[in-house]
Amino acid sequence: MKRVIVDYAKLTNEILTLLVEKFPEGYDDSNIIRFKNAKNETIEAVEVRTEDTIFLVKVSTKLADRIENFEDDDLDDDAVDETLESLGDLEIADEADETDD
Repeated sequence: MKRVIVDYAKLTNEILTLLVEKFPEGYDDSNIIRFKNAKNETIEAVEVRTEDTIFLVKVSTKLADRIENFEDDDLDDDAVDETLESLGDLEIADEADETDD
């Protein structure tokens, strides 16, 4: 299984979806993995997995904001879908059927 370290700025929709599914209420300190990189810098990340890859997504306040905004975008899309469905039930009068008085 390969491990990939990903910065929040380079998240794909697939990884972002995995993060939202794994941490629907957000993550906390117990979810954070700490390790040293090749430059001996401490990295903090959260882990999400696919069948063949472990993604370690670097933690930052921007990551939390991006996850929250992604969830909001999904909610907005659902609202738009519902609105479009309800518009399909509207009856629209044909202008040719109307008469001028």
